[in-house]
Amino acid sequence: MTEELCWCGSGKAYCDCHQKNDDKVRLLQSKGEEVPDPEMLKTKEQIEGIRKAGALNTAILDEIEKMIKPGMSTEEIDRFVYDYTIAHGGIPACLGYFGFPKSCCTSINDQVCHGIPSETDILKNGDIVNVDCTTIVDGYYGDASRTFIIGKAPKKAVDLVEVTRQCLKLGLEAAKPWAHLGDIGAAISQYARKRGYSVVTEFGGHGCGVEFHEDPFVCHVGKKNTGMVLVPGMTFTIEPMINMGKPGVFVDESNDWTVYTKDGSLSAQFEHTILITETGIEILSK
Repeated sequence: MTEELCWCGSGKAYCDCHQKNDDKVRLLQSKGEEVPDPEMLKTKEQIEGIRKAGALNTAILDEIEKMIKPGMSTEEIDRFVYDYTIAHGGIPACLGYFGFPKSCCTSINDQVCHGIPSETDILKNGDIVNVDCTTIVDGYYGDASRTFIIGKAPKKAVDLVEVTRQCLKLGLEAAKPWAHLGDIGAAISQYARKRGYSVVTEFGGHGCGVEFHEDPFVCHVGKKNTGMVLVPGMTFTIEPMINMGKPGVFVDESNDWTVYTKDGSLSAQFEHTILITETGIEILSK
């Protein structure tokens, strides 16, 4: 009798590949644990596609890091993202997404996320700006963002950016196979709050890879050992948005996109797309 091949496309027999994990998921579910739906677990082919999209997405942000400077408009950044993406065989995922008019998001100072690039938004010495870029390659998605310090910024802005970077690092460290989504939020929020910062909860990380936004929602505030079990094969973003002041935010009614801090305080964000593996994580885009 021919052995059943594994659903993941590895070419291995199911009993030698994913059966052990699938049995563990069923056992955890029988004990009342929240587990991912089967479609959240990516196949070998899907992971390869997401990895390729993530590599181009990372390369775009690497190039922006080299070129971003005072006096540059956010429209210049957007044009670069479009041109570089198309030249390298990709598609900017943001462009046209639910009507979004640009190829990336550029969020300056008190803009939390979804800032719209513009010719009139000129980066000044001391600004902080988050550039959020998502790239489609062969139907797969890579998503990441970085907050850049423009020129020489005040210490308070530099400190915020570094705390946010550390929040992402701690969230990545908490994202272990067979841990829980709540572990990620717990690690991020505890670190941020101890240092006097707040964490945005209205927006968070998300499944990503086959679609732009998939389940699960990844909240950056949480309680350890709660939430969905992190099963090898899941791909999602971790993208803490950390405010210098209070956590409240609002959406600009003039464009229905740009999110600001309610109190006008600075906000920073870093985002990676990751894969949960058997032994830890793989960063697919950063």
